[in-house]
Amino acid sequence: MTSMSFTDAARLCLTSKYATFSGRARRAEYWWFSLVYVIATGVVLGLGFATETPLLGVLLLPFIVPMLSVSVRRLHDTGRPGWRMLIALVPIAGPIIYLVGMTVDGTPTANRYGPSPKAVDTLAA
Repeated sequence: MTSMSFTDAARLCLTSKYATFSGRARRAEYWWFSLVYVIATGVVLGLGFATETPLLGVLLLPFIVPMLSVSVRRLHDTGRPGWRMLIALVPIAGPIIYLVGMTVDGTPTANRYGPSPKAVDTLAA
């Protein structure tokens, strides 16, 4: 099994799987891209405060679609539908339930969303 790095996750989510809502995503892909998203948000917000230009937040728009798509694929990896991410909208408990769900290991075998990404990586190696 090959491990996914920070740059691998960023490249994959921002290029070939930019708006791919089908299939499955490993935990590493989701969490590394989440880190990319948080860093980009921090940089843009920091620049916005430093230059007193609130419109710099528009620079984050290209990151919304890949963040949603990798979240849906991560839920698929655990056997849950993408609509399950709406649980995060429930006050207080929703975000906690959502984050716990994202930390759970995916199903080790194929599920209705496709083959296990770990198994595919093992076969490709």
